[in-house]
Amino acid sequence: MPESITNISTTVVDQLEMIIFDFDGVFTDNTVYVDQNGIESVACCRSDGLGLARIRELDLKMCIISTEENPVVSVRAKKLKIDCHQGVSNKSIAVREICKKFDISMQKVMFVGNDINDIAAFNEVGIPVGVCDSFDEILPHISYITISGGGKGAVREICDIIYFLKKNLGKTN
Repeated sequence: MPESITNISTTVVDQLEMIIFDFDGVFTDNTVYVDQNGIESVACCRSDGLGLARIRELDLKMCIISTEENPVVSVRAKKLKIDCHQGVSNKSIAVREICKKFDISMQKVMFVGNDINDIAAFNEVGIPVGVCDSFDEILPHISYITISGGGKGAVREICDIIYFLKKNLGKTN
């Protein structure tokens, strides 16, 4: 069973160089609203943006990898000032390519997801994290789990924990 993200050690956080997030079910509660014209929308947690801004202060790399290809993901990623890769059928390959591009060891990467299409990515990284309302099938593949649900502050929760631990390590200005 995964540990609570609140129990993540300073040693693990100290080695962290990148956070990669899934979008649906992490930034959202996995609900999609569709209007009569087929336009999709989702609800996101506004406070995630402040958490991500703190992570930027730490010079940690961040990005979103999404299986879906949807304008709402692009718009939200742009607003959050976070790189976004959409239409990714194999997140494991995407994680490896991103790590290679930035010359980051996969052991120094946190991947945050919630569903079975994230399992391959969880198995690639050193710090696999699931949100508390993840599907049970991912539990054997993650080391940590959030208290907050997807779209309900899970991203902010992770960011705050990392920020405060890094700050206590003397890693911030």
